[in-house]
Amino acid sequence: MPSRERSPVSGCEGITRREGIWRLTGFICAAAGRASATNRSVAYGQNTIPSGIRSRFVDNVNGLRIHVLEAGFDVPNRPCLLLLHGFPELAYSWRKIMLPLASAGYHVVAPDLRGYGRTTGWDAHYETDLHSFSMLNKVRDVIGLVSASGYRSVDVVGHDFGSPLAGWCALIRPDVFRSVTMMSAPFVGAPALPFNSANAPPHSNPAVPDLDRQLAALARPRKYYQRYYTTRDADQNMRNCAQGLHAFFRAYYHYKSADWKGNQPFPLKGRTAEEMAKMPTYYVMDLDKGMCETAMEHMPSAAEIAACRWLTEADVDVYAAEYGSSGFQGGLNGYCVSSDPKLAAELQLFSGRTIDVPSCFISGKADWGVYQNPGAIDKMRTDVCKKMMGFHLVEGAGHWVQQEQPGRVSELLIQFLRRQAGSPSQR
Repeated sequence: MPSRERSPVSGCEGITRREGIWRLTGFICAAAGRASATNRSVAYGQNTIPSGIRSRFVDNVNGLRIHVLEAGFDVPNRPCLLLLHGFPELAYSWRKIMLPLASAGYHVVAPDLRGYGRTTGWDAHYETDLHSFSMLNKVRDVIGLVSASGYRSVDVVGHDFGSPLAGWCALIRPDVFRSVTMMSAPFVGAPALPFNSANAPPHSNPAVPDLDRQLAALARPRKYYQRYYTTRDADQNMRNCAQGLHAFFRAYYHYKSADWKGNQPFPLKGRTAEEMAKMPTYYVMDLDKGMCETAMEHMPSAAEIAACRWLTEADVDVYAAEYGSSGFQGGLNGYCVSSDPKLAAELQLFSGRTIDVPSCFISGKADWGVYQNPGAIDKMRTDVCKKMMGFHLVEGAGHWVQQEQPGRVSELLIQFLRRQAGSPSQR
């Protein structure tokens, strides 16, 4: 397939940074206004996704039929920008920044990943063969989508669980992924192999503390959410939340956003039960509660819901409808993979490799995801990403940074993409 080269950015040359921000803000406001009209070109979110974004299905990608949202598709030979969502999200989570990025000269592609939304070809059962949900197979999904779309190389962005996926894409195939932006979840690279240990005494490595046992032994017994997400009960608990899926998503998204004033994160001193328990209960849960009960304790008031401009009731309806159909297990299987020692060992094949393409990190200033893995930020910035060109904590945003502050996120992404590569006309 022919390589697609970058084309000039229309209407963006020769303007000041302030003028660019004004144009970008105006563009986002206009796009939000257009979302009030029905968009019959998308598979979901017809009343919330603005015109200029369409759905497309790409068949025969590593056994999947992948649903993507895309913008900027009407101009040929544009560079491709691939957006990878997290959990519990969808391609829909990128709806607010896709048109600004397309306006900056990109063909923007946001897939429903394996296990999510309208993408099919994956097994929704708890007992499924987890190899299909392994990180390496998900990288294969992404590369297959890039190739099927007719590109030799792309820029990739990932949020939440999509952040390590984007990181692995750039680490494994820097020839395909020419830059990477990670959001909310710092990427710590490949697991290390024992080094210079051939002459060490047998069994000389200290035992790893059992965090789950430590958390359960606290005066207020707790459990780590990632371990909870590997249990059989997690999908049913959220899917059958007594208050309904709409209420669950409203509460869960509120609780992890900057709207919940308790989100004032700070670095933890270490991965101990006492330190980890300082995080909100959406990360370190009460031992006897599921995520439904955990989230519903922080349901926003009617006034708070009415004041929430970044996530409307119609937006929540989209998430509730899609997860009501597909369930959560496809996304949860990504967490189950991390508890499988054989699949974890596969990643040691890349021990010592670094991300050598230009990289950037963006998160909300009120996002605990930045700190939930003590030491991860420093490791990412010093050991893993060798060309990190930006580290940004966005004011007024929690975990859902591209939804809470789409204007600022769009601006930061465009600045990074232009800085690391020059304008598309210079490629």
